[in-house]
Amino acid sequence: MIVKNIQRKLQQLGSKKKAKVSQRFFKTGPGEYGEGDVFIGVRVPDLRKLAKEYQSITIKEVKQLLKSAIHEERQLALLMLVNKYSKGNETVKKGIYELYLQYTQFINNWDLVDVSAHHIIGAFLLDKSEEPLFRLAKSRNLWERRIAIISTFHFIKHNKYTATLKIAKILLADKEDLIHKAVGWMLREIGKRHMPNLEMFLKKHYKRMPRTMLRYAIEKFPEDKRQGYLKGKI
Repeated sequence: MIVKNIQRKLQQLGSKKKAKVSQRFFKTGPGEYGEGDVFIGVRVPDLRKLAKEYQSITIKEVKQLLKSAIHEERQLALLMLVNKYSKGNETVKKGIYELYLQYTQFINNWDLVDVSAHHIIGAFLLDKSEEPLFRLAKSRNLWERRIAIISTFHFIKHNKYTATLKIAKILLADKEDLIHKAVGWMLREIGKRHMPNLEMFLKKHYKRMPRTMLRYAIEKFPEDKRQGYLKGKI
């Protein structure tokens, strides 16, 4: 009953115009990374409000939303899991972490990963073995590889950079632009907090890095240094 109510509210909040824009923006056409994904045009702030409104929803009901063909229902489910994780005890957190890894097939666009991975996977593994992240980084699934690198954002916020740098190295030869952007972004986040760590990594690897990854990583550098990296003169 709760799930039906939520689905009805989402339909009311939807916009055909925004749905069309989202279909293009998230590349849902044939052969594109979001092929076949269905949008109804609900704004993220509205999804966040709904996630707060339905805090008493059960995990079983959240799973129903997470398996939906509709993008915004899956995104809402992930926001609900993030909320539940942040307020849960260790048993609840472990359960949500395991559920997340079991349901990665439904976490299948970059916004879904980015809104949830570091809050759940990163948070859970902060004081544990990072091995699950390395396994994800070697996955054939694009979204699992993105989950691996974005999860380390939580580590970066706690001034732990080793996992990010190891995963960045694993993903240096990745063919996907969405991975290049994610890795470059996380490297840039390291640089904001500890530039020597970033520069040490770049000096070893920048000539092999995909161009987009490098551009994202050095975005905040002084212009002369940025150009030095781009021209291979560092």
